[in-house]
Parts: sequence; structure tokens; C-alpha cells
Amino acid sequence: MTNSTPIETRPSEPEAEESGPACVMVFNASDPSGAGGLAADVTAIASVGAHPLPIVCGAYVRDTGEIFDHFAFDEDAVAEQARTILEDVPVQVIKVGFAGSPETLSTIAEIAADYPDVPVISYMPALSWWDEGPADLYEDAFRELMLPQTTVLVGNHSTLWRWLLPEWSSERSPTARDLAKAASEMGVPYTLVTGVPLPDQFVDNVLATPQAVLASEKFERFDAVFSGAGDTLAAALSALIAGGSDLAAAATEALAYLDRCLDGGFRPGMGHVVPDRLFWAQPEADDADDDDTDTPTAFDLPAHDTKH
Repeated sequence: MTNSTPIETRPSEPEAEESGPACVMVFNASDPSGAGGLAADVTAIASVGAHPLPIVCGAYVRDTGEIFDHFAFDEDAVAEQARTILEDVPVQVIKVGFAGSPETLSTIAEIAADYPDVPVISYMPALSWWDEGPADLYEDAFRELMLPQTTVLVGNHSTLWRWLLPEWSSERSPTARDLAKAASEMGVPYTLVTGVPLPDQFVDNVLATPQAVLASEKFERFDAVFSGAGDTLAAALSALIAGGSDLAAAATEALAYLDRCLDGGFRPGMGHVVPDRLFWAQPEADDADDDDTDTPTAFDLPAHDTKH
């Protein structure tokens, strides 16, 4: 069954004030570096005003520079997490990140099919860190199982090109509409393509269908190498749609949010730069300069001198 419900049919606000923010269910792996995975999902979704419902599909073994391994959860454990909370909490959007195995992708697809009115935002990450055999099996399962349930596919231009159009023979690079057409053959109505190369150190980010470009945002290319940008964008898009934004407006706002996250990115370790998904919570430079260093903060504690 294809999840083809128009996104703009989602309610613009919760039914009652007491119900709080819209809820986004996210399937992803735990990322101990905090760069991507569920860490990116939770902070980005909360940052733009929705409530995350994180379903752990596995765990990366990684630092800020490299993914070394991944441990996948049993698909039954994933299903039990998701179905338990779905019986309790109404979900406005489902976001799918790295599920870890074809079996878990099958489980997620079955869950999505049981909730056909809930839009599904699927992000396909680059899997160059993984061995070719498991990566190929995962991509094949994603194509066959998840894409028919996907409302918006999100991915980098080079990743989607290699995955969706491996036999591309034209001298020109495929456009966002070319990629959207390939995705639509598996039932995907909308595709958000990031990192489309442009001249003069710019990249384009395009929301497209096979017939039209719905939104486009051009950004100057950053010199730094980032981890977690794709998860951040897909999570922000999911939260904005869950909150009631129409798709084109949500894509434009999510891209602007990502640009600010990357602009404020930081390097917590010796590897790549991590997007600052809470950039708005950082003190302004003038405020920091005006702070009175003699004023104790709420977290100043006396020396530990407890005697036993």
C-alpha cells in the first residue's frame, strides 16, 4: 500500500490546548557522538517545536570522524517499542532514518501501512562506511519496502543518484526532478534533494515531483565537513509538517533552519563538525561580554567537604 495522503491535510494545531505540541515518531540508530541518529532527531524536532517519540533501531559504534560499526536491534524489539507508544499517543508524522537491517525496514513498513493517514518522511543516508554486501541488501529493502510507504524522500544528490539511478548514462548530472521521477516509480510523491552542485561554490536544495519543482533554496558551500546534516534536515521537516505547515513552506523553513545549524556548527572532538541544532539558545556575544564574572551562577556549588 502506498502512503499517498497529501501532506497538507495534517491538522494545523493539536485538537486541544492541553494536548501540547505535535508528536513525531522517529526510527533511527543511537549515535554516541551526538552528530546524527536519534540525537539529531530529538534535538532538531524539539528545537522547532514538536515532541519526539524516538524508537531505537540499533546503535552506531563511532566517533565524530568515522563510523566503525553498527549493532542492529531485533526487529521484534523495534516493533514492540513503536506499537506500544502508538497505542497511547497520536502521531502526526513518522520519520525514518537508519533502520539497520532489511528485517527492521519490513517492520517499519508494516507499521506505516497500519497508519495510512500519517505522512512518512524517509531519509536515505550515505552508507559508504558499511560493507558493500549489507549496504546493497539494505538499499534494496528500502527501495522495495519503505519507498511505497514514503511521502517525502530526503537525501543528498550524490547518494540518491547512485542509489536510484545507477545506470544513468547522460553526460549531465540528473536533476532533482530526474531523481523525483525515479523515486515516484516506487510510489514516492515528493523528493527533497540536497547538495545539488552549482557553479561558484554554491549548492542547491530542491523539493520536487517528477512534474515540477515546488521549492528551491541555494546556499553557499561550507568549507567544513559535517556529520548529521541529513538527519537534522529530515527531522526538522518532519516536525514542521507535524505542526501544520504545508510541504513547500516546511521544506523552505527546514532548509533555513539547517543552514543556521551548520553556520553555528562546532567541533566537539577531533573529527567532523556537528550542527548546532540549538543555535538559538546560545548567548549573544554582547550578552556574554556583559556578564558580571563576580556573580555566582545557579550551578556554583560549595566544595565537597562532607564528613562521615
